[in-house]
Amino acid sequence: MKTSFAAKAVSPARARNCFLMNQFATPGLGSLMAGRYMSGAGQLLLSLTGFGLVVGWFVCVTIQFVRVMDTGTQPASVAWLGIMGVIVFAMAWLWALSTSLQILRAARDTPQGPPPLPK
Repeated sequence: MKTSFAAKAVSPARARNCFLMNQFATPGLGSLMAGRYMSGAGQLLLSLTGFGLVVGWFVCVTIQFVRVMDTGTQPASVAWLGIMGVIVFAMAWLWALSTSLQILRAARDTPQGPPPLPK
């Protein structure tokens, strides 16, 4: 049974996969794979929030476009919603980059293989 949230040692190959997952798939998933549960959950929550804001902006713009086609009136701008979504997602991505570099550095410094036998 695991009794702490301490980061576990990962191999260089696993660290590389965690880096790729964090930077090119979804920020936070690679951190979770590496055992960094608190930072991974925060990154994942932040990235999903940013994604939700961008999707909300897209839906609002689509609705406004349909209304403009029907009535011809110019609606209020909702660009702030998309901008905030991009900023929040970028924050999650940068946080994931920082954690990924820490994971890679820790994997590089961790000795691999069994300890040497005494003579």
